[in-house]
Amino acid sequence: MLDFFTIFSKGGLVLWCFQGVSDSCTGPVNALIRSVLLQERGGNNSFTHEALTLKYKLDNQFELVFVVGFQKILTLTYVDKLIDDVHRLFRDKYRTEIQQQSALSLLNGTFDFQNDFLRLLREAEESSKIRAPTTMKKYEDSEKAKKPVRSMIETRGEKPKEKAKNSKKKGTKKEGSDGPLATSKAAPAEKSGLSVGAENGVELSKEELIRRKREEFIQKHGRGMDKSSKSMKSDAPKEKGKKAPRVWELGGCANKEVLDYSTPTTNGTPEAALSEDINLIRGTGPGGQLQDLDCSSSDDEGAAQNSTKPSATKGTLGGMFGMLKGLVGSKSLSREDMESVLDKMRDHLIAKNVAADIAVQLCESVANKLEGKVMGTFSTVTSTVKQALQESLVQILQPQRRVDMLRDIMDAQRRQRPYVVTFCGVNGVGKSTNLAKISFWLLENGFSVLIAACDTFRAGAVEQLRTHTRRLTALHPPEKHGGRTMVQLFEKGYGKDAAGIAMEAIAFARNQGFDVVLVDTAGRMQDNAPLMTALAKLITVNTPDLVLFVGEALVGNEAVDQLVKFNRALADHSMAQTPRLIDGIVLTKFDTIDDKVGAAISMTYITSKPIVFVGTGQTYCDLRSLNAKAVVAALMKA
Repeated sequence: MLDFFTIFSKGGLVLWCFQGVSDSCTGPVNALIRSVLLQERGGNNSFTHEALTLKYKLDNQFELVFVVGFQKILTLTYVDKLIDDVHRLFRDKYRTEIQQQSALSLLNGTFDFQNDFLRLLREAEESSKIRAPTTMKKYEDSEKAKKPVRSMIETRGEKPKEKAKNSKKKGTKKEGSDGPLATSKAAPAEKSGLSVGAENGVELSKEELIRRKREEFIQKHGRGMDKSSKSMKSDAPKEKGKKAPRVWELGGCANKEVLDYSTPTTNGTPEAALSEDINLIRGTGPGGQLQDLDCSSSDDEGAAQNSTKPSATKGTLGGMFGMLKGLVGSKSLSREDMESVLDKMRDHLIAKNVAADIAVQLCESVANKLEGKVMGTFSTVTSTVKQALQESLVQILQPQRRVDMLRDIMDAQRRQRPYVVTFCGVNGVGKSTNLAKISFWLLENGFSVLIAACDTFRAGAVEQLRTHTRRLTALHPPEKHGGRTMVQLFEKGYGKDAAGIAMEAIAFARNQGFDVVLVDTAGRMQDNAPLMTALAKLITVNTPDLVLFVGEALVGNEAVDQLVKFNRALADHSMAQTPRLIDGIVLTKFDTIDDKVGAAISMTYITSKPIVFVGTGQTYCDLRSLNAKAVVAALMKA
């Protein structure tokens, strides 16, 4: 039973609607438009919203959308056929009204389609019932039953014959290979009085076999002695040229003062080189303002300039024919026209580090978007598909929700509470380093920061944050802020409960008047159930304002697995009725991938969450905001 079937234009005008139940179809259809159609995620023609499954079909020639909704617990096999039949009949019946392509004509038009739809629905249901159930094949109908018994016996009897032949061949090979050995063994046999015929064809006695084995052993033992003596002689000259071991002054009794080459310290900070090291760690550039990510390089600009020079020298006739090649003159695109171009685009995206499944879904979405669309006179299939793919990628990198941390922090200040951010991710992606970069960015904007060391698992995690806190304090000392401590570390050591430490840190920040609490968590693989349970507990108990997933730009297919399993684990291990999932992404190590920026597409596509920060280096100023057009330009670059 269908809940609803609706037909509307891409401009938002509902042309016809069928209601199978009393509930309104407005909510599910609006969710489909927001989450799929506007976000360019049309690779799959199915969408799930709460208890409903929505299937849709796009008509790009007439700019129409056909949507059917039914309960997801039902398995209706006739839905796809019903959508195709309704699409074909509705388009053919109201072609003239739709081709006018004006909102006024669509509003004034009367689309009396109820009787036709009920007839198509009845035919589709009956066709699914008429389909005969599949019966199991009998043994008499199988190919094995048609074979005679004699053929089976012959095939079974051939196997030992083949083995015998192979063994004979192996025996002849061994005899041929043992020829030189037999001749070498003939000499001691002749000395002992044995005839040659006894060796070749006649069986030897027990005493003669023992004597021969003894002689073979002596020969082998003698050869081994010769080899060992040769190796000893050959190693002798090598020892003369071997490097002499280094002699230490104290003869192995090392003193810490002799081995300590570090600079003298006072309270854990270097005395003389403090300002110089801090300037190197800070980096260059404005720390309080995030610059847009720039994916272009000087090499690319030089290559572009070089590529324009030879193009000017080409003949005008060849350039004209090259331009006219592949033009499509006022015809509607089909999948056959786009197939070769989409295959190249898919391979190009995978080569740029986009996950394989997502590359396939992106190309499928572009195909659904362009199928049936009428092309212009001077436009090629390649340029049309490439432009549509670029628009889809830009739309994906600009998801529904935009995270503005500074605005949210000021809103939390008005409510007199700290703004809490939790960092999570797998091992070794740079959570602590990028937490320090974000701390520096917040300090430059005048907000005080409390760093909560909730990584009680990894050795050295607290010390790493303590070092960052010391350096950030040197960059923003209390003297510059009227004696107010701008950054502080809250830690309780190792082996403690991370959720309890985060709760104490938030209470401490509220009492001391800190603006932001940055919670650092332990790195964990997405398959580690105990650590994922602990992370879900930390997020559920403390309810942070922002949950950031830190992922590196080097990964390809692994990005999809990480994000899907992190979200699934947070949902499964959460004790809340509506579990808290990932709110945004921090993409690290972006300076190491050149133009292979596909991880940004993979992470954003799979979560529908924005990339809030991009890490581009080791200094505190190496933090950028994502520029969607620059990333897409680097992604589409050949």
